[in-house]
Amino acid sequence: MPSRTFSDDSTKFQSHLTETKLPGDIAMWLVIIMELTIFALFFIGFAVMKRLEPQMFIQGQNTIHITIGLACTLSLLLSSYLVALALNEAKSGHNVKVSKLLIGSLSFAFIYIIAKIYEYTLLINAGFGLSTNDFFTLYFFITGFHFMHVVLGCGILYYLHKQSCKGFYGPQNHQGFEAATAYWHMVDLVWVLVFFLIYISH
Repeated sequence: MPSRTFSDDSTKFQSHLTETKLPGDIAMWLVIIMELTIFALFFIGFAVMKRLEPQMFIQGQNTIHITIGLACTLSLLLSSYLVALALNEAKSGHNVKVSKLLIGSLSFAFIYIIAKIYEYTLLINAGFGLSTNDFFTLYFFITGFHFMHVVLGCGILYYLHKQSCKGFYGPQNHQGFEAATAYWHMVDLVWVLVFFLIYISH
């Protein structure tokens, strides 16, 4: 039998690293970690204040609209699912399918935006705002901060759509798409946590 050489082992090791690397690029993952850290601080602050003022937070949670929150959750989950499908098509170079899937993903993201604006309008018209009490201060800060991430994500998805219309993506050219997908999944994950913490958990 031929003996294994150091060169052979090195080549296999490098190949293994290539196959198991994180999708996208390291810069996007650093951004994601930073954003998740900020949201974690918000969540910790919410949990601490809820323990200090339980009655106020129960009343606040009974005031916000769980049906709208659920609609937001489902819309982002579906949007994220379509982006995942679009990434698979981008890796295969099926840009027409990528474009159609991204349009669907953006449509569900717009449902979230419209639903959230509608909920904000209902609450403000009912007299609830940032200065109402600690619950609504944290509610508007946390959901508003997340809302900005959704808007930014929609801009990114639209850019991906424009690039796919130009036939940009393929087996050797999808790293940027992977990075954008990772960001969008982060936005989706954070909202699921927001929904559980603010709308569901009593």
